[in-house]
Amino acid sequence: MELTVPDIKPFKSVQKPVTSLAWSPQTDQIAVARFEEVKLLSHDLKKVIQSWKGLPGKVNSVRYSPDGEWLITSSGTTGLFGQAAIWDVESGKKLHEFVGHKDVLYAAAISPDRKWLATGSYDQNIILWDIATGKQVRSLTGHNGAIFDLAFSPDSTTLISASADATVKVWQVSTGKRLDTLSQPLKEQYSVTFSPDGNFILAAGADNRIRKWRFISRTSAKINPLIYARFAHENPVTQIAFSPDGKLLASISDDQSLKIWDASQLILLYVQENLPALPTSVVFSTDSRETLVGYNNGLLEKIELPRQLSPSDETQTPTAANNQETAPETQLAKTVTLKEQEPNNQPIDATKLDSSAVVVSGVISSDKPDQPDVDLYRFESKAGQEWLIETNAARQKSKLDSKIEVLDAEGKQIPRILLRAVRDSYFTFRGKDSNIVNDFRIQNWQEMELNEYLYCNGEVVKLWLYPRGPDSGFNVYPGSGGKRYTYFGTSPITHALHEPCYIVEPHPVGTELPPNGLPVFTIYYENNDDGRRELGDDSRLIFKAPQDGVYYVRVSDVRGFQGKDFHYDLTIRPRQPDFKVTLKGANPKVNAGSGKEIEVVADRIDGFNGPIRVDIADVPAGFHVTSPIIIQTGHDRAYGVLSADPVPETSGALVAPLPNDGRYQTVSVTATAKIGDKEVTHPVNPLGQIKLLNKPKLIIRMVTMDTDKLDVAGDNIAEIPDKPIELTIHPGETISARVLLLRNGYQGVVSFGREYAGRNLPHGVYVDNIGLNGLLLLDNMNERTFYLTAAKWVPETTRLFHLRAAQEGNQTSIPVLLHVKHKDKLAASSN
Repeated sequence: MELTVPDIKPFKSVQKPVTSLAWSPQTDQIAVARFEEVKLLSHDLKKVIQSWKGLPGKVNSVRYSPDGEWLITSSGTTGLFGQAAIWDVESGKKLHEFVGHKDVLYAAAISPDRKWLATGSYDQNIILWDIATGKQVRSLTGHNGAIFDLAFSPDSTTLISASADATVKVWQVSTGKRLDTLSQPLKEQYSVTFSPDGNFILAAGADNRIRKWRFISRTSAKINPLIYARFAHENPVTQIAFSPDGKLLASISDDQSLKIWDASQLILLYVQENLPALPTSVVFSTDSRETLVGYNNGLLEKIELPRQLSPSDETQTPTAANNQETAPETQLAKTVTLKEQEPNNQPIDATKLDSSAVVVSGVISSDKPDQPDVDLYRFESKAGQEWLIETNAARQKSKLDSKIEVLDAEGKQIPRILLRAVRDSYFTFRGKDSNIVNDFRIQNWQEMELNEYLYCNGEVVKLWLYPRGPDSGFNVYPGSGGKRYTYFGTSPITHALHEPCYIVEPHPVGTELPPNGLPVFTIYYENNDDGRRELGDDSRLIFKAPQDGVYYVRVSDVRGFQGKDFHYDLTIRPRQPDFKVTLKGANPKVNAGSGKEIEVVADRIDGFNGPIRVDIADVPAGFHVTSPIIIQTGHDRAYGVLSADPVPETSGALVAPLPNDGRYQTVSVTATAKIGDKEVTHPVNPLGQIKLLNKPKLIIRMVTMDTDKLDVAGDNIAEIPDKPIELTIHPGETISARVLLLRNGYQGVVSFGREYAGRNLPHGVYVDNIGLNGLLLLDNMNERTFYLTAAKWVPETTRLFHLRAAQEGNQTSIPVLLHVKHKDKLAASSN
């Protein structure tokens, strides 16, 4: 039976879809691949320089050799075979043909030294070919999905592959050994590349993200750390491409957009939306000033880039500005006490406040049950002036659950900041109540970093400590103890399992933010519950006036309730940043040859956020103390050690009590910080009476890995060194050291804690690889190696840290001096 169908001609000529593009690195020739053909075009796309037709199936990839003399094509017939070919660009002759796969090829890459050709296929295999002989050298297996893209390192020693199995694999060319599997992607990976300098690996795919890893597994199997992960497009990212100068990265997506990124930090620089069709390929010109985009409708389009492409102010977060403290006003107006004057539900009827410091007593109550009462108060402010606004209701047993808002002269809410989502996630395992600070288990946490803001249904928290493994989650600020803090005036709330959440970056109000496929949240000047958790259910807000003018404070019940017993006091006064430090562990009892921990806790007043230095001076002879102790920016506490020299043992628990003659009272403890341009010093509660006890049943020491093996059964580790042992770590690095025990009668397990095992470490440096049991030594152990890891962002610093045992009266080690240094600084200092 023969089927007869009409021959319907299209109204106009139809071009085959563009499947791949390549721009010659040495000339202005452009290779354009389509179904069964490849053409070399001139720079203006008008002249055909070379043409090849009759290739099997869709040509999925075209690439030039680094010298521009060869063109490599990959194609094939679905379900039958894959074919790669090398063509001489000048003559058009086929130099080599490579057939070995059982299915169509998606990628073929040539090594920069022109020795190797790698091909990747739908058959899930990678074949490495010797170009000189045309023979197969080895097959690289391990992927569980189609191979979509391949790339060689600039030195030709390493091959990377992107696959439908949602991984990128790193292969050693000389042996075929797999050096690493980059498993962070969530879906298929369509595009992969090395940075031109060979120091980084970048990949993108169906999970809408671009990721960047530091490449360290050059000669042996190592974990290549993830540096950045950016939510890049609303739909799958189909290709990424570096500019020849290595400064820019282009990405295209099924959302019909082209984006240009700063390649070093993956900061979005330029967006071209609403492209005329679905983009299928993108390349940069040799001068990096324009891109060429190919579409599935067969069209080609050159897009000229702006001359000045660099991260603008709008892409930067206002972190530095937030950390600049305003000096307190030296002369404050006397606080005036007032009562609200009803009606004051509307701006025109608002109670006028004539003093700059006022406490107003009011009641949220109305005779109209269907119209909940609100109270408005009018005040004036200069631009940039900062105000502290808070309520006292719950603390005085009122039924009011207060909410405060600051409105402009027209009675409208005032935006405080824009929070741009850069990574999407959701709560896993279980939800969270409004208080808990630990075990924030969120999807794809490996791509998140400490000190990033997490937006959760209107609440903003800040990540403080990484999860310690698959059965744990993030800790958020303040990190240890108490209730969690919130930021930008947001209020703590309860979160459900699988509730969406986002990593966000703050930007000034009015910033024009290029779309990245994720939401932008506007945070207004409003608060329900104090974010520092100091006022219970009462409200607190710090307001910075955006301009000169009239403003209103609106007080209401967050639930819409009211009544005669919904009374409150409202305080409005200029912000007075300050601090108070309390020393915990006073009147210490210190064992000879050992130490006890000292904790200093800061009460940060009116949003003061800067570092605080605690100095302890004039300790009695024979004792040593950590000084200064630095409470870091944004943190509430720090730790030190008071240690005692070894002394000959005598009978009784008390070896050498300090005479009660007042000598211990000479110990001076002060706290100093810079507020604005002024250095402020406050006294701290005294250290108290120091008592010296016998040598403990457990002595703890830390030593470097290259320290000679010590006889831990003897007394040689009991000596306190003249100066602390020193360790050096680079950001993004893990180092090791050893903890030694001198068991003087205690034979049980010694535990140094879990996430808080390293006491007083710089924020971002933590004791690693300890699992859920923490850092501990079993009853038959006298030493153990432990590991310190520094996050990639940790600034240069020097800080004393120690270990504290949970046994034998919380004995501590002698502190060790840890230096955090950048590698370039370390190299320079050694020259």
